[in-house]
Amino acid sequence: MQMLTLNLAAVALQEEGKGDLLSPNGGLMFWTIVIFALLLVVLSRFAFKPMLAAVEARERALQDALDSAKRDRDEAARVLAENRAQLEQARGEAQKLIADGRATAEKLRGDLMEQTKAQQQELLERARRDIDNEKTNAIAALRREAVDLAIAGAGKVIERNLDTDANRKLVEGYLSSVSLGGKA
Repeated sequence: MQMLTLNLAAVALQEEGKGDLLSPNGGLMFWTIVIFALLLVVLSRFAFKPMLAAVEARERALQDALDSAKRDRDEAARVLAENRAQLEQARGEAQKLIADGRATAEKLRGDLMEQTKAQQQELLERARRDIDNEKTNAIAALRREAVDLAIAGAGKVIERNLDTDANRKLVEGYLSSVSLGGKA
């Protein structure tokens, strides 16, 4: 459109006979202003409004995209924080389970050691009882043998046949009154 305006201006100048474009010409200025105002009204009504609407729509779309990106970034940060918290919680639980396992193993080990010591002590006590029983049985056997030897020796010395049961009771009574060291 501007080309058309310039061409019209050039034709008008040539008709007037003036070839100087820089000299002011009132008629040319008037028509240039009228055409400019008319073109401005037509463009503002039909071209500027759709272009302005398209620019505003583009601006809204960009703002929506920025807002959506910010929301997505915030959501990702929140999810990341949740995941980190869950990871830390899982690590804490794992450490607790490991510590509980160690404590249980130590307790079990201690219990087994106590049980083993108790069994060992029981075996020692049983062995001592067995030894004491064998010692008592051996002493009783030695006493019986001593009584038998004493009766046999006394029978030879006296040469008289005494009642064996009565003699045995008499010697056993004497031996029980005598301590093991031989003192009465």
